[in-house]
Amino acid sequence: MTLDQLRIFLVVAEQLHFTRAAEILYMTQSSVSAAVQNLEESYGIKLFSRVGRRIEITEAGRLLYHEAQKILEQVDLTERGLQELNNLQRGELKLGSSLTIGNYWLPQKISLFKQRYPRIDISCTLANTAEIIAGTAHGLFDMSFIEGEVDEKSKNCLQQEVVGGDHLRLLVGQPHPWFVVDSVPVSALLTTSWVMREQGSGTRAIFERTLKAWGINPDELNIILEMNSGEMVKAVVESGVGATVLSELMVKKELQVQSLAAIAIHNSATESLSICRSFKLLRSLCRFQTKASQVFRLMLVESSGLLEQ
Repeated sequence: MTLDQLRIFLVVAEQLHFTRAAEILYMTQSSVSAAVQNLEESYGIKLFSRVGRRIEITEAGRLLYHEAQKILEQVDLTERGLQELNNLQRGELKLGSSLTIGNYWLPQKISLFKQRYPRIDISCTLANTAEIIAGTAHGLFDMSFIEGEVDEKSKNCLQQEVVGGDHLRLLVGQPHPWFVVDSVPVSALLTTSWVMREQGSGTRAIFERTLKAWGINPDELNIILEMNSGEMVKAVVESGVGATVLSELMVKKELQVQSLAAIAIHNSATESLSICRSFKLLRSLCRFQTKASQVFRLMLVESSGLLEQ
């Protein structure tokens, strides 16, 4: 059994199609078929069943699929570890991030790291908080960044650290009646329509949790639009459709040119209420931490002043 055979097998298992697998691997279909056939003949088992023009993975194939993933992941980590023995002159850093952090907070941190270690290759995947948590738990990233809460199922396999934070602001566009007021009472939040991020967004989860703490049922909000991008939400609200809550990091320019207004929220005693949230660094407790990821984390620790080194 060779690593090349395992890599070929994994692609075939994921595609369940020899031709598509060959295209992805830049190989001929006959070479892909031969690699799988050699594996089957070596161990006297069938990895795939041919059903007409389709193929289906067998029980033995499913077993090999899961074990091959572990083997190739360990090979990748070993190769990266060896590369890093040259004092980070080469290496790789795989990051995941929720959208707000990835678009507005993380780029500056990555730029600083690249200035110090220009030959470290960095990739960063952006998705909503729920997807990033799942990806980190499954080992897709060396580390990731979210602004929401980790679900109960993932808490046991992830380490969490606070590395920053921001505030959420209540925002409206010029046509909205609140645009000319400085603040509104908590009870008024139920009297306007809302444009919100989708379920699974850290921004939405924190807003809904804060509303509950203020005695408001989030289900009673009049949500007229849900979008999977903060930029889309911002553009719609700028046009005067509803109100929203977004990170202050996202709206600095809009507040300066006054296409959006940030409205304070107060309680019955006219005390101002705020929505603060933390930016969390997530790392898998089950994965080896590369030197590049350790150094990147240390840089964040030093710049944030929030953690002990």
